[in-house]
Amino acid sequence: MSDAIATTRFAPPTDSRARSGPKLDGAFHPGGVIAFLLVLVAGLGYALYSLVTDMNAVGQTPLAVGTFALLGLALLIALAFEFVNGFHDTANAVATVIYTHSMPPLVAVIWSGTFNFLGVMLSSGAVAYAIVTLLPVELVLQAGSSAGYAMIFALLIAAIIWNLGTWAFGLPNSSSHALIGSVIGVGLANQMMASDSQATSGVDWGQAVSVFKALLFSPVCGFVLAAALLLVLKAVVKRPDLYAEPKGDTPPPLWIRGLLILTCTLVSFFHGGNDGQKGMGLIMLILIGAAPTAYALNRTMSDDTTPAFIETSQAASGIFAGRAAGADQPNPAAARKAVTEALRTKDLNQPAVYGALAVLSTDIANAVKGYGAVKQVPAAATSNLRNDMYLASDAIRLLPKAGSGFSEAETKTLAGYTGLLNDGTRYIPTWVKVCVALALGLGTMVGWKRIVVTVGEKIGKTHLTYAQGASAELVAAGTIGLAEVYGLPVSTTHILSSGVAGTMAANGSGLQGSTVRNMALAWVMTLPAAITLAAVLYYVLRHIF
Repeated sequence: MSDAIATTRFAPPTDSRARSGPKLDGAFHPGGVIAFLLVLVAGLGYALYSLVTDMNAVGQTPLAVGTFALLGLALLIALAFEFVNGFHDTANAVATVIYTHSMPPLVAVIWSGTFNFLGVMLSSGAVAYAIVTLLPVELVLQAGSSAGYAMIFALLIAAIIWNLGTWAFGLPNSSSHALIGSVIGVGLANQMMASDSQATSGVDWGQAVSVFKALLFSPVCGFVLAAALLLVLKAVVKRPDLYAEPKGDTPPPLWIRGLLILTCTLVSFFHGGNDGQKGMGLIMLILIGAAPTAYALNRTMSDDTTPAFIETSQAASGIFAGRAAGADQPNPAAARKAVTEALRTKDLNQPAVYGALAVLSTDIANAVKGYGAVKQVPAAATSNLRNDMYLASDAIRLLPKAGSGFSEAETKTLAGYTGLLNDGTRYIPTWVKVCVALALGLGTMVGWKRIVVTVGEKIGKTHLTYAQGASAELVAAGTIGLAEVYGLPVSTTHILSSGVAGTMAANGSGLQGSTVRNMALAWVMTLPAAITLAAVLYYVLRHIF
C-alpha cells in the first residue's frame, strides 16, 4: 500500500485537522530518486573499498568466497536495520515541524536526514557496545563461527520484521526495543540449545535490567516532562499565538518557527547519535568474526599509549594476584577458560578467578610490551589477545556486582585499565560510521508518512499546537542527548510520541483512546514478539549453518 493511500486511511476526512493538515501526497522528483540511488551505490562501493583496503593494510589473508559472501550479506542486513530505523523513527522528529507548517514535508525530511547523518558521525560509540554486552560471551568471542553468524542474522532480521510490521500499521515503535528483544531471544535460544556437556551462557540479565530501565523510563519521561514543560510555558510565556493551532497552510511566526526547527534538528541529531550506534556494535562483531586481523584490535591506537597500557595492566595484575589467596596460577589458555566460565555463571568473586585474571592481565601486558604496540600485534596473536582483553574488561565490569569490594584506589586503577582495554577492542572505524550514517539518513527519506500521520493527527483529539510540538521535541532531544552521554540506549519513538500525548493531556485536549491503546499494545508486545522471532530464527539458522 502506498503512503498516499495510508495517509487517507489514517486521517479522517471530516476532521478539522484534515483541512489544516499538511499535504503529504507529493511524489519524489525523478532527479531526487536518481540522487538517492547514486548515494546508495556510492555508499556501498565505499564500504567495499574500505573493507578491502583495511584487510590489505594488515596482511589479512584473503577471505574464502563463502566467508566473503556471508560477510557481505551480514553487513547488508545490518545496514538494512539502520535504514528501516531511519524511516521508522525519524518520522517522530519531523512530525511536529510538518504539522505546524514550519517546514515543507520534503524539506523537513531531507533536513532531518542530514542531521541524523551528522549525529552518527559525531557519536561517541559508547551505546554501540552497550548492546553487545547483552550477548552471550562465547558468541561474542566466536563471532566468526556458524553460531556467531546465526546470532547476527537472527537478531537483525527479527528486529527488521517487527519494525516493518508496526510501520505497516502506522504505529510508532522503538527500534531499540525491538533490537534488545531480539538479543534476548538469541541468548535464550543459545542457552536452551546447549547440551549438558556444552554449558553456555544466556542473557546477561544484570545488563538487560539496566537497559530495560532506560526503555521503561523513556515513555514516562516523555509524557511527564513534556506535559510539565508545556504548563511552565503557559505560565511564563504569555503569547496566545504560541498555543494556537496553525491557520491553514500559514507558517508560524518567525521566532516560533525557528524554535520548532531547532528542536527538530536536535532530535534528529541526537537520534542519529544514539540509534545509529546500535547497528555499529553489531557490524563490528561481524567484521571481527570475518576479518579478525584487521578489526579485532584497534590498530589506530597511538604508540604513546603503550607505556601506560603496560604499566596499568601490570598494576591490575597485582590487584588480582593480591586477592587470589594463594590459588594456583594457571597457564593463559586455562586462565581464559576459567574467566569465560566465571562470566557464564556470574560467579566471579573467587580466588581462582582472581588468579586467572592476574594471569590474563600479565599476559596482555607482556604481549603488548613484546610487540611494541597494539597495532603491531601479528595476525597469529590477534584473536587471543583481543579475547583476553574483552574477557578482562567484562570481568572487571561485573566484579562489583559479584561482591568484590575494591578499595577506592583499586577501583580507580581498574577503571583506568578498563578504559585502555576498551580503547583497544571497542572502536568504530570511520567508514563504518559513514555507512551507518548514510543508511540512517537515506532511510529517513523513505516511508516516513505513516508514522508522521499517527504522531501528528491520531494521538490527540485536537490539532498539534506550536507549544506542544516544541515541548515534546525539547524533552526528546534533551533525554536522548543525556542517554548518549551515559551510554544508554533509549527510544526516540517512545519519548517523542509519549511527549506529544503528555502535552495533549496537559492542554486538556484529550487523547484518542484507540491510538493510545494500539501504541501501548505495540510497546508491550515488542519484547515478547522480538524474543520469539529471534529465538526461532536462531534455531533455524543454527541448523542451516
